[in-house]
Amino acid sequence: MASEGRTDSRGTRRARALLGEFGRLPTGPQNAITDVTGVRVGHATLHDDSCDIHSGVTAVVHDRIVGGDGLPAGLFVGNGYGKLTGTTQIAELGVIETPILLTSTLSTFRVADALITWLQRRARRPFTSVNPVVGEVNDSWLSPGGDRPIGAAQVFQALDSAMGDGVQLGNVGGGAGACALGFKAGIGSSSRQIRLRGRTHTLGVLVQANMSGELRLGNQRITPHALGLPAAGPVSAEGSCVVLVALDAPCSAGELCRIARRAVFGLGRIGADYSHGSGDYGLSFTTESELAPALSPSDLDTAFTAVLDAVEESVADALLAATTVRLSDGRTAYALPHEAINGERA
Repeated sequence: MASEGRTDSRGTRRARALLGEFGRLPTGPQNAITDVTGVRVGHATLHDDSCDIHSGVTAVVHDRIVGGDGLPAGLFVGNGYGKLTGTTQIAELGVIETPILLTSTLSTFRVADALITWLQRRARRPFTSVNPVVGEVNDSWLSPGGDRPIGAAQVFQALDSAMGDGVQLGNVGGGAGACALGFKAGIGSSSRQIRLRGRTHTLGVLVQANMSGELRLGNQRITPHALGLPAAGPVSAEGSCVVLVALDAPCSAGELCRIARRAVFGLGRIGADYSHGSGDYGLSFTTESELAPALSPSDLDTAFTAVLDAVEESVADALLAATTVRLSDGRTAYALPHEAINGERA
């Protein structure tokens, strides 16, 4: 059930190879959320042409969470027309206590249930309460044949395969059926190295890109119509986009909420229109729980800039890594043609 089928293949080139740098801050070694020490990412992907299913699940894992500890976190809801389980506890306590999973809309609750099972099997002691964090995008336009296709097997695969040596991009995991800005999209990631409190830290972003709007890349506005292509995605503006931000610097819950807010703002840079039918979520967390002085205004500005730049680049990477998907009824989600990009940025 994991075959490529009517999914085209093409050489993957990352956004900065075609467009140059996104901002002035340096990236981490792999330019991915896994540049933040201890953060790992895994995917389980379903491409089944026999019944038109293109879906999956993506897992973002940190060892301290798997071990039963929580991580400080912050949440921002740009538009709440979506599902992100566990939000009230995150907002109340400023902590996440499970890996973060990203999947398709109707699979959300099966994924949350399987996540609890996976954690129970690894718990040092029995627990009676846990707050599973699962986000989603509506991938039904490319998975019309799927009735909640993601189950425990895919969740366990994504969690068990999570690695810290980079992130597979495009039509994978929770991004397998995603469309954004009129093109096939999926998972994107980027990172930045920043100076906070006089020390160098890493900030990483992962985006599950699936939103309406008009693509803006530097000084270009690119639409499927201008390229002679049909737009990918539903005619009505539906979707959702989840942005995760990881940081290895101590931050308060309030600071993390402000960072999460910029994650959603960053989607606007590349053309998201935050439609009525979209759930736009930013969730940030830090791998450090030590107490530290509040970030200075200058440090906050640096973190905000890093998030905005990394989100813009992550969505561009998701679009450029994605491949065209064709359904049996002729419906096609075309990938963004690399030759449509002029390589110039404003």
